[in-house]
Amino acid sequence: MEIKILGTGCPKCKTVEKLTREVVEQNGFIATISKVEDIMDIMKYGVMATPAIVVNEKVEIKGRVPSAEEIKNVLIKYQ
Repeated sequence: MEIKILGTGCPKCKTVEKLTREVVEQNGFIATISKVEDIMDIMKYGVMATPAIVVNEKVEIKGRVPSAEEIKNVLIKYQ
């Protein structure tokens, strides 16, 4: 699966990236994780509030820092 973390580099965005990487590693998910920081690229997803998590080009979570459990539940759907 392809995971994109949308965010301009604020502390919340960095937290979401760190949490996502930890969830992927701890659960053995096969995923590529990338960070999208360009505001124009972020806007292409229709996201007006960051951070956001995009999985396989679908925006799953936006505008807040989710729990590790919530991230895990989202990613399980793509296994």
